[in-house]
Amino acid sequence: MNSLFKRFSQRPILILLAVNILAGLFIFRDYGFSWDEPLFYDYGDALGYAYSPREWLSGNFDVSNSYGSSGDDHKTRGPAYLFLAREPVYLLQALGLDQASAWHLVNFLFFQLGVYFLYRLAARWMKSSAALAAAALFSWQPLLWGHAFINPKDAPFLTFFLVSICLGFEMVDSLADESKNNKQKYASLIFPAILLGITTSIRVLGPLAGLLIVVYAISRFSKRIIVFIPHLILYGVIAIVAMFITWPFLWENPIPHFIKVFLLMSDNPTDLAVLFGGEVYRAGELPRRYLPFMLATTLTEPVWLLFAFGIAAGYIKLGRQRRNAIAKPFQGLAMIRRKEIVSLTLVLLWFVILIAYVLLRRPAMYDGLRHFLFILPPVFIFTGFAFEFIIDQIADQIVPIWLRAGLVSILLLPGIVGIAQLHPYEYTYYNSFLGGTSQAFRQYETDYWLTCYKEAVENLNQTSDQPINLYVHREAYIAEYYAGENIAVRDLRGALAEVKPGDYVLVNTRTNEDRHIFKDVPPFLQLGRADAIFCIIKQMP
Repeated sequence: MNSLFKRFSQRPILILLAVNILAGLFIFRDYGFSWDEPLFYDYGDALGYAYSPREWLSGNFDVSNSYGSSGDDHKTRGPAYLFLAREPVYLLQALGLDQASAWHLVNFLFFQLGVYFLYRLAARWMKSSAALAAAALFSWQPLLWGHAFINPKDAPFLTFFLVSICLGFEMVDSLADESKNNKQKYASLIFPAILLGITTSIRVLGPLAGLLIVVYAISRFSKRIIVFIPHLILYGVIAIVAMFITWPFLWENPIPHFIKVFLLMSDNPTDLAVLFGGEVYRAGELPRRYLPFMLATTLTEPVWLLFAFGIAAGYIKLGRQRRNAIAKPFQGLAMIRRKEIVSLTLVLLWFVILIAYVLLRRPAMYDGLRHFLFILPPVFIFTGFAFEFIIDQIADQIVPIWLRAGLVSILLLPGIVGIAQLHPYEYTYYNSFLGGTSQAFRQYETDYWLTCYKEAVENLNQTSDQPINLYVHREAYIAEYYAGENIAVRDLRGALAEVKPGDYVLVNTRTNEDRHIFKDVPPFLQLGRADAIFCIIKQMP
C-alpha cells in the first residue's frame, strides 16, 4: 500500500487519471449513439475480413468486404483505431455491455491516454504541478469530455497525434544521446514510428506530426544531420509499413489511394447544412470567422487568457534559462535550453499552422471544433506556464499555498460545472462569453450528432407497452437501437404521407429542423439541457 501511495505522489498525473476513469465508469452508459458511430463501428466489425488467413486463401478475397456497409464513405478513413479498440470492445460485450456502452467506455479510456501524454509532453518545459494543472484543464473541458465518449474518429486522432509528437521528440533526444550505442538508438525509434503510422492511418494529416519531429531533429543535429539520415529513413519506412498494414484501402493501390485520400481530406467536401449565427449555411460557404468563433466560445472562459499569458511566460522562462546557461562554463546546458525552446516553438506551430491553413484555404467546416480537436493540445500545454507562474512565481512567500490551490481550482471550476450541468451532452457546451448553451440554442449547433435520441426513445419506451409507430426525421437507425419491442421505428423522409393520427414523430433541433417538421403539432416529449432543446417527440392528433 505504501508503494502505491509513493507511486501516486511521484507521478501526480496518476491521481488525475484515476479520478477521470472512476467518474467515467459511473457515467459511460448515459451517452447515446452519435450520428457517426453505428456505421463506423460496422466498419470495425467488417475489418476482421481483411486480416483473415482463411479469406486470403479462399480464392475470391475482395478487400472491399472489409469496409462495412458504408464502404464508399468509410474506406477513406483509416481504421487503425478501430483495429486497436475492437477487441477490448468485444471483451466488454462478452461481459454483458451493449455495443454502444462498450465502445463509449473504450473511447473514453483511450482519451485518458491523451491526457497522460499531454502531461508528459508539458513536463518537458515545466514543473509537474503545472503540467498536471494543464492536463486537468484539458481533460475537464466539457467539449472534450463529451467527445471522449461518443467520438471514435476525432478524439482518437487527437490522442495518437499527441502521442506521436511526444514520443517523436523523445526519440530525437535519444538519438542525440552520445552515451547510447547504435543498437539502442535504432531500437528507440521503432515504437514512435509505429505510432506515427497508426496516427496517419487514423487520419491522413498524421504526417504533420512526422514533419514537426523531423524539423526538431534537424535543429538538434544541425551540422551532424547526416548522422540522423539513416535513422530518419528507418523511422519513415516503419511508419509507412504500419500505416499500410492498418489501412486495407491502401492495399490495392497504395500511392494513388493515399494521394486520393489526402486531396479529399484537405478540402473535406460536404454539402451539410450548418446553423451559425441564426442562419443556415452550407459547410463550404461558412464565413472565415467560423473556426475562431468556435474556438473562443466552446472552450471554458479561462483558457485563452491562460494561453496568451502562458506564451509570454513560457518564452521568458526558457529565454532566461538559456541566457543563464550561456553565462556558465558548461555550454552543454545552453544546448539543452536551446532544444527546449525549439521543441516548444514547434508545439506552437502545431496549432498555428492548422489555424492559418483553415483561415486561408477555407475548407468545408461543420460540427464545430470536431475536426480540429487535434490542434488543441498546444493551447493547454501553454496554459501550463501560466499555472506555473500562479503556483510558484507569484507565490514566493507572498501568497499562501492554500490560496494558490484555490486560484487553480477556480480556473478549473467552469469546466467541472459545465460537465455537471450538461451531462450527458457535454459536447454541446458554450461558455458564458456567448451566454452559455441556452443562448447558443437556435443560433448555433448544439446536439448536432443527435445523441439525445437515446434519452428520448427510452422515455417513450416507458410511456406505453402498446404497439407504437415512431417516425424519425433523420438517422432512424440511432433511434431503432434504443427502441423497445413494441416500437416500430420508421424513416420519416419519403414517408410523410404514411404518418397517421396516434403515430409519434421524433425530430431534432439541428439547423432548427423541428420548426419545419409538423411545426403545428405540440411536443409530447422534449429533451435537452440548460434551457436548450435537443430533440422532440410529437404525437400526431
